[in-house]
Amino acid sequence: MLTSQWLKDAGGLSAIESALNEKLKNAAPANIVFSTIGASLVFAYVYSQLTHKYPLHDRVKHEIFKRFRRLPFVKRQIDEETSKSQVELETEFLTHCTKMEEFGRLPEQGMDIDTVLKEAKKIISLGNTDWKTGSESGTVYNGNDILTDLMTKVYGMSAWSNPLHPDTFPGIRKMEAEIVRMCCDLFNGKPSSSCGCMTSGGTESIILACKAYRDWAKEEKGITHPEIIAPVTAHAAFDKAASILDMRLRKAPTDPITQKVDIKQMRKLINGSTCMLVGSAPQFPHGSIDNIVEIGKLGKSYGIPVHVDACLGGFLIPFMKEAGFPLEPFDFRVPGVTSISADTHKYGFAPKGSSVILYSEPMYRHYQWFCFVDWPGGIYATTTISGSRAGGIIAACWASLVYHGREGYVKSTKQILTTTRYIAEEMEKIDGIFIVGKPEVSVVAIGSEKFNIYGFGDLMKESGWNLNILQAPACIHLCCTMLHAQPGVADRFVNDVKVAVKKLLDDPSIGESKTAALYGSSASVSDRGIVDRLVWTYLDSLYVTKATRKILKKESVKNGSVQQNGNGLKH
Repeated sequence: MLTSQWLKDAGGLSAIESALNEKLKNAAPANIVFSTIGASLVFAYVYSQLTHKYPLHDRVKHEIFKRFRRLPFVKRQIDEETSKSQVELETEFLTHCTKMEEFGRLPEQGMDIDTVLKEAKKIISLGNTDWKTGSESGTVYNGNDILTDLMTKVYGMSAWSNPLHPDTFPGIRKMEAEIVRMCCDLFNGKPSSSCGCMTSGGTESIILACKAYRDWAKEEKGITHPEIIAPVTAHAAFDKAASILDMRLRKAPTDPITQKVDIKQMRKLINGSTCMLVGSAPQFPHGSIDNIVEIGKLGKSYGIPVHVDACLGGFLIPFMKEAGFPLEPFDFRVPGVTSISADTHKYGFAPKGSSVILYSEPMYRHYQWFCFVDWPGGIYATTTISGSRAGGIIAACWASLVYHGREGYVKSTKQILTTTRYIAEEMEKIDGIFIVGKPEVSVVAIGSEKFNIYGFGDLMKESGWNLNILQAPACIHLCCTMLHAQPGVADRFVNDVKVAVKKLLDDPSIGESKTAALYGSSASVSDRGIVDRLVWTYLDSLYVTKATRKILKKESVKNGSVQQNGNGLKH
């Protein structure tokens, strides 16, 4: 009011009012009202488009491609290609099962225990890969018989427990609380304020952190459309979180040499809707650790929480200094770091299905909780996405942590890091390949400018190695575990790399393999929706059985057509 009066006294507002009155003196009042409403609606629409979680050009491109895919001749070609891919995938997945009995429905009579165990053993032993020899990249992080026996026994003791009922299973509650406290201590959280909870894996830990910061930003900052800023190399779980939680994920580029996030570019992406910054320690593709100290400074400067994704290396990096591999600070010692995700089921050597999400203070964890107080079934509150959880996983995780202790983890860290550094040094000596990023923890990524690196991956597979395929840039990586630290495994890997590289240097055409064609085609397709559909066929094929495939083959012959259905089967 004071400002308006001042403007009137100054004559500025009076002049504007006079001009408007003169301009609109013959206009009908209804026209003025409707014009104002229309202009407001147009402005609101334009604003919503400009602040949408997906950029306008991406949405326009998506809409154009979507309509193009619906054209009959295009749709027919896509269906033919996806059907062809699905037949190949289903054949591959069913290869190991051809001579085995299939359970497509409940047996009329239940089996006795010995028969069940016999069948289970046969099914579980399917496959040609012997992961115990260290042939897998990551996947199984320990697997020794003593630890397996320990966790099996502890899980058996608590197989029926559920932390949703702490009054019935107080021991499981105690174990989970102690796991969280041990992990908070590991990452230098303050005993008086650091907190967290267990989750089913790194993806859930990341989703919960994003949920906490989304709700915090809405409640505490009044941000209506919270946004995440993460390196382009951050785990795809952040994309999943953004999709599920209806958030926008803005990706910062990385340095092409180190593959660490470009701090200057990250700063440029910060705006009034930013609710969290992300750094990886290390990131999955190349094993580089983002500059957590600098990201923490950004967070402190702008008042934005910082999440450190240590899902992969969470039970290596805290022990690296003691193991002889010093690191820059990466945890709650760094001002600005407010949360950390770490997978106990990787280098913590706990069973699959266990991870932790940790916070610097309870306020953030409060925004992670889900509470619904008006349900007729009572007040409903859960700590994680799941309601009921497997208490056996919690108990077995607790057993692994206390079994190894700090001394045990320092020892395993030293073995794994020594193996990783040895492999990286040997890779640098081989002409024809180069290291991508910085193998600071347990990952060694390999690229080539002289041949198709995906063909190299296929040659290594023929030698018994199952490596991870990466893109943008094209490379292959090995994630080292305790299995690779076994005597002779690293040297076997180095020697097999030398053989594969020599073959490709002598005849680069060998590299034009099926995998190379797939990834090459994928990279060249502008419409990522088509790539999505090809990936769907893979996921659909995971659920195929011999019986359903046989039935649908008959229907396909009968109808003389091939179509996709939602179950990944054709009819």
